[in-house]
Amino acid sequence: MDALFSVANRDDAVAVGIDMVAVRDVAASVARFGARYTTRIYTAAEIRYCTDTESTAVASERFAARFAAKEAAIKALRLSDDGFDWRSIEVQRGDDGACTLALHGAAREAASRARLHGFSVSISHEAEYAVAVVAAWPAQRSAA
Repeated sequence: MDALFSVANRDDAVAVGIDMVAVRDVAASVARFGARYTTRIYTAAEIRYCTDTESTAVASERFAARFAAKEAAIKALRLSDDGFDWRSIEVQRGDDGACTLALHGAAREAASRARLHGFSVSISHEAEYAVAVVAAWPAQRSAA
């Protein structure tokens, strides 16, 4: 039977990734490994933002939300996280509080290969969990 509608492998499909993280797991990694963990996963700007609070609970939520966003981006880009530099996906926070993704290195190359040029990220965190969704749009086709 033919599928009524399928876009899973089309070049013009929106790529989507989602991830949910237990804040306690990220907090445990930060507590156990400290800078060895944070500098391997997060950019200097992400670390500054996450730690710019007196509350370790808020810092843990911020780190977890960014981890979820990176995982969601990996899924949208269809990357493997083996041998991948986590810092090549960066969550940037604007003055208005809205977050955007900046891709560097391997993540940027993967997006280019997949012909993805527009990214949107939505993150949320609340005490126990952090969640993120990433949508990636394909490059516009030229008129034929």
